[in-house]
Amino acid sequence: MRLGIVGLGFVALAAAGCAQVQTANPDTVPASDEHAVQETGPSPGAASDSDSLPLQARSPNAPTEAAPPPPPANLWQRIRGGFQLSNLQGPLVEEWEQWYSSRPDYVSRMVERSSRFLYHVVEEVERRGMPTEIALLPMIESAYNPQAHSRSHASGMWQFIPTTGKTYGLRQNFWYDGRRDPIAATSAALDYLEKLHDMFGDWELALAAYNWGEGAVSRAIAKNQARGLPADYGSLTMPPETRNYVPKLQAVKNLLSNPQAYGLVLADIPNRPYFATVRTDRHIDVKLAARLAEMPLEEFRFLNPAHNKPVIKAEGGEFILLPLDKAEVFRRNLNAHGQPLVSWQAYTVKRSDKAERIAAQHGMSLAQLKEVNAIAPRKSIVSGQTLMVPVTGNAEPHLPDLPAPAVARAPKAAKSRQVAHARVAAARKPAARAAHPQAKPVKVSARIKKGPPANRAMVTVQSRKVALAASEKGAPK
Repeated sequence: MRLGIVGLGFVALAAAGCAQVQTANPDTVPASDEHAVQETGPSPGAASDSDSLPLQARSPNAPTEAAPPPPPANLWQRIRGGFQLSNLQGPLVEEWEQWYSSRPDYVSRMVERSSRFLYHVVEEVERRGMPTEIALLPMIESAYNPQAHSRSHASGMWQFIPTTGKTYGLRQNFWYDGRRDPIAATSAALDYLEKLHDMFGDWELALAAYNWGEGAVSRAIAKNQARGLPADYGSLTMPPETRNYVPKLQAVKNLLSNPQAYGLVLADIPNRPYFATVRTDRHIDVKLAARLAEMPLEEFRFLNPAHNKPVIKAEGGEFILLPLDKAEVFRRNLNAHGQPLVSWQAYTVKRSDKAERIAAQHGMSLAQLKEVNAIAPRKSIVSGQTLMVPVTGNAEPHLPDLPAPAVARAPKAAKSRQVAHARVAAARKPAARAAHPQAKPVKVSARIKKGPPANRAMVTVQSRKVALAASEKGAPK
């Protein structure tokens, strides 16, 4: 097995196949050397032009260049020093300040999560010359939780939906979801934000577009311009979530700028890398990787949420994030590990399969099978579904290339019709019963009653409408 622990600053280069940096120890790049910059000019031991001048030709009063100030020890101080956005004021900002300041435990958890990733995000934001307020954006997107998943199928600490993630190069398959990868998703999010800023020329509009969509913001701007109205962020008509988006970020900025004014105490975050990246070109169980790194399984999963199966499939090389002090521990323990690295494999359910039989064949209960595969207890296992099951004996694990599971969505037209019918029924039901107590639901055939839930709901609404119409025929005009 070939391993290389790559410094945090070189992750993107390593992933793109760029030349590797040679160090004294090829497995580890010290944190202090991660972002070293080779300056042009003579080497320390070389004679400079001033050294070659006669002593009398040198100016005794030549000013000496002042040494740059040392970097701040606290990452919060570094972030505050990079704020560039104009401060926003107003009732929405005040409401969000109150919301956060009244939830100190929530703020504390958010800060604790961010302590693993914030240094890396700040490094990338500063490298691109962006305002450091952008490094706070995951606080309002996901509270800096890389495992976050929304009802709209947005995922990761930057909350990418699947389509936008693919547009910005985030690989998504059965084994790996780049939207949940702290490094890959940060790079993609900053690429997207830079594009939006170039498109709108304004950070407030760029942030609104990140939340609402560039097309929606463009249409809102065009609508205002057609009416001769201002087209800045505060003047656009937008949904409540987007209207609150920038005020929410401003509130977080205000709290972090002066936490004492809001009755908060922020834990210090050291201004240095928290994690290193380890590259592996062989598959390995997630649980085993955590054990070899001598760290809790939940902490390992929190740092590596993109690998969302029990196995890290490393076809062509894959990266693992580990705390800096665990990288060498992992390497040493891995080299001493003489057992198989993988104990799980993929199994595709056949039409003739029974879930209980699949579990029994692999030495599991049905409940265990569902738990391993993140299937709700009441949800069925269906034909064509891919499950993770234990490897039998010494067989080579079956780990095929598989696409990401399809996102189940009801067609928009059908869904809107169902909602409309339900609202009509809810609005008419009390009035109809009060005016026509004799109206009764029309009998529906047993065949329709056994249909899909959506069909049953629509049939129920239709039957009530028929009953109401029948009763109205005999009502006084």
